Amino acid sequence: MSRTETHWSPEALLAVVSDTDEPDRSASTAFDADSVSVTIYTREDCSLCVVARETVERVAADLAVDVDLELVDVDSDPELAEEYGERVPYVFVDGTPAFKYEIGERELRLKLLAAS
Repeated sequence: MSRTETHWSPEALLAVVSDTDEPDRSASTAFDADSVSVTIYTREDCSLCVVARETVERVAADLAVDVDLELVDVDSDPELAEEYGERVPYVFVDGTPAFKYEIGERELRLKLLAAS
């Protein structure tokens, strides 16, 4: 029985699993060149935000990928509060919108590996 394997480039995988078409609104573009920049827009008393942070930290540790994690409280800035409101967590990976509300671990792994 013959078996064919398909090999996907990181770009092709990201195109398949990408779940957002939002423009880049990263809070910070400065990061350590050896780490992956991850920004999570959050707010106080947001249980999904806590889960998002824990997921990023756990997956990054599993992959041994150094992550420069920035948490941005949308309530600290009236413009951010108006833009994001209750629509948090909103997660950017390397300045690119990656997840809204919930983080898919598989997709996060792909995004972190592609960015590292």
